[in-house]
Amino acid sequence: MKDVQKLMPENPLRIEKVGVKGISYPIVVSDRKKGTQHTVASINLYVDLPRHFKGTHMSRFIEVLNEHREEIHIKNFENILEEIKRALEAESAHMELEFPYFIEKTAPVSKAQGLMEYSCSLVGMVGPRREFKVGVKVPVQTVCPCSREISDFGAHNQRGIVTVVVRYERFFWIEDLIELVESCGSSPVYPILKRPDEKYITEQAYNNPRFVEDVVRQAAFLLSRKSEFSWFSVEAENFESIHNHSAYAYIESELGHGR
Repeated sequence: MKDVQKLMPENPLRIEKVGVKGISYPIVVSDRKKGTQHTVASINLYVDLPRHFKGTHMSRFIEVLNEHREEIHIKNFENILEEIKRALEAESAHMELEFPYFIEKTAPVSKAQGLMEYSCSLVGMVGPRREFKVGVKVPVQTVCPCSREISDFGAHNQRGIVTVVVRYERFFWIEDLIELVESCGSSPVYPILKRPDEKYITEQAYNNPRFVEDVVRQAAFLLSRKSEFSWFSVEAENFESIHNHSAYAYIESELGHGR
């Protein structure tokens, strides 16, 4: 049959990314406690397209994905991209995954346990250069230092989301990255809290007030000491409890260590 995709296009221009988006697919993620964790990802797959090809072969993306099935994880991410690049006869291949990751968290006083969900991402590219990034979105609680300073009692607090993306050079645990981020707020957030736990974390947060600026700076300081990473970005958004807007801060850095 005639291969229409390999015909010369009407406008012969190179396309940086062409492929498929929004594929729901089961994946396996490395779990520090249990070894592995099964979850479902939303996956985007792309390759570059030379100027002399009319289109790419979309079905080949799915074929490669099906060949790996439950073998999709951070340890073989690069191999999958190489296979996509070969199958599509491309110079570069890209894969983006977004998935929920669950960690069992224990309340600080009652020791009540529950599952905490974190939104994670895995992005990779192979071609003339290679790059692999992991992202996590971590909820934290913050208490406003200014509010605490000027108030006779109490201080306004809020829940915020800290988004960290790292370019990694070797394997690391997602849990370690999440715990690093949680340490940068006034207190962590938990799935289950009894009254003694609520007292504990509200007092912990009150004694550890943080501006949104403090959060991103502390995370950046801790990330800069990690040799596993060669670049990072930290983004924090606080959903203000007494304002009709969010507070926001962003910082990124290219690190000297790594390749």
